Amino acid sequence: MRRIVYWLLGTASVVTLAFAYRTSTEAVLPTTEVAADSASSSAADAEPEATATAEPGATASASPSSGSTASSGSSAATAVADGTYTGDAINTRFGPVQVEITVADGKVTAATAIEYPTRDRRDQEINEYAIPILNSEAAQAQTADIQWISGATYTTDGYVKSLQSALDKAGL
Repeated sequence: MRRIVYWLLGTASVVTLAFAYRTSTEAVLPTTEVAADSASSSAADAEPEATATAEPGATASASPSSGSTASSGSSAATAVADGTYTGDAINTRFGPVQVEITVADGKVTAATAIEYPTRDRRDQEINEYAIPILNSEAAQAQTADIQWISGATYTTDGYVKSLQSALDKAGL
């Protein structure tokens, strides 16, 4: 009788632990939500800056390495200067990831990863597959809320954070 009680308690404990285990995808989602919350507050801080540079002929400096000129065709409602904006370089476990976006008429027309991990053959293989997909997703979505690439979790995380930084600098 005693063995049955111990067996039942042990089985119940194992089942409870199995259902309480957090998978890696569950751990990534809260991080993304936190990043989106902090990015939205950063976007609010960046808007006055973007509004100030949206005058025709004014130069908007998104980062030290990129400058862009505002066109007279940009609308006052969006207050987004056309040009190229470079996001912050985000350090990941395998190396930094940095994204550059091109904005025209208040929309992202292109997104390009200008820096990403390439230190070994595996990094090159993963990013050769993932980076074109991320670039395409970012241009289509017009936000940093893009599909994550399975097998390229660290690169995707760095890409999304750098993309959000570039979008904030552009005032989008």
